[in-house]
Amino acid sequence: MNWITNYVRPKINSMLGRRTDMPENLWIKDPETGEMIFHKDLESNQFVIPASGHHMKISAKERLKYFFDDGKYEVLENPKVVQDPLKFRDEKRYTDRLKEAKAKTSLEDAILNGAGTIDGLPVIVTVQDFAFMGGSLGMAAGEAIVHAFEVALQRRRPLILFAASGGARMQEGILSLMQLPRTTVGVDRLKEAGLPYIVVLTNPTTGGVTASYAMLGDVHIAEPGALIGFAGPRVIEQTIREKLPDGFQRAEYLMEHGMVDMVVSRLEMRQTISRLLKMLLKVPPADKPLEPEILPPAVVGAESRPQA
Repeated sequence: MNWITNYVRPKINSMLGRRTDMPENLWIKDPETGEMIFHKDLESNQFVIPASGHHMKISAKERLKYFFDDGKYEVLENPKVVQDPLKFRDEKRYTDRLKEAKAKTSLEDAILNGAGTIDGLPVIVTVQDFAFMGGSLGMAAGEAIVHAFEVALQRRRPLILFAASGGARMQEGILSLMQLPRTTVGVDRLKEAGLPYIVVLTNPTTGGVTASYAMLGDVHIAEPGALIGFAGPRVIEQTIREKLPDGFQRAEYLMEHGMVDMVVSRLEMRQTISRLLKMLLKVPPADKPLEPEILPPAVVGAESRPQA
């Protein structure tokens, strides 16, 4: 026990009337250059470090706030599922890990769905939060993703998905792996209805997620420097016993080799996706009024359209 720090200093501060509730993390260190950046400046720049362009991780709620018009959106409630179907326990009980993750992120699971507009276009957005158990895919996350596809079909809206994951959730075993085909069916149904599906691959996007919905988009966009792949580079090197090229599995490397369509800064993501949606939906120029339906009637039968 450090008695100077824990006893003497608080006593002196209390006598002098000094504040002891100094906020933490006022300054953040750039992982690439070591430069210190004021937290408020970083937040106003969408957590992209101005000097180096390094993209820091952001929460699902922050991403939705930056993405939607005026930061306003409707949160889509995730379906309820069994919390611990296998009664799993390692060093901790799985239920305890879930409680900690919920308290840390204020989320029910790794997926947050929102409905709103981007440049006036109504869309559904699904965000995977890596802070919730590494963005791992379990029953709750899978059900939430399927629910997002169902809402997009019902409301006839495009879906944009921001992927960030370390893979399947081991505490749910085979039930976690079952989410891969389930989410794939959701993608197929959306495409059959003629609705655009755009995937944004953030750092990191790995494991079973890249074997399902994360690599099935109409357009694949990656944030700069994002790690994208099935197995990690260290595992691959140990398996093939060869040194991998510099930048292997990073966004820029994958774009050069045709695995992603473009690498786009977070600061330009909103404008880029807006332009893509307008091209995919054949939205008329700004001087022409938008039709009430953003898709032509031939795409979905009139009898299946939801009432306004």
